[in-house]
Amino acid sequence: MECKNLEFYRKQTKAYEIIFKEDGIGKDITSWSVYFTVKELKEDTDSTSLIDKTVTTHEEPTNGKTLIELESTDTDITAGNYYYEVAYKDDEGNEGVLFSGRLKIIEPLRKTRA
Repeated sequence: MECKNLEFYRKQTKAYEIIFKEDGIGKDITSWSVYFTVKELKEDTDSTSLIDKTVTTHEEPTNGKTLIELESTDTDITAGNYYYEVAYKDDEGNEGVLFSGRLKIIEPLRKTRA
């Protein structure tokens, strides 16, 4: 597991590309699930997650490539500091955490756009 801190603006669309490799070669993730979860507190229940995305359709599954896409509706949460995690479950039931850390949501200066 790798710790990385993220930061983006409230209501911003964001995409994160992840490539699963084994021995330098893309791993087939066709039937895998990849999760992006954001919580206010680590001990919060999954049902109270502020952002809870599950990706089951991947960009290039046989090459291990997936894309976590956050829409503006996903990131429309109160500006502040939160916890996030990117995890997976493979086709054999194995689970793991790829990244975790702090997520800072910033309130944009301009509130309305035409």
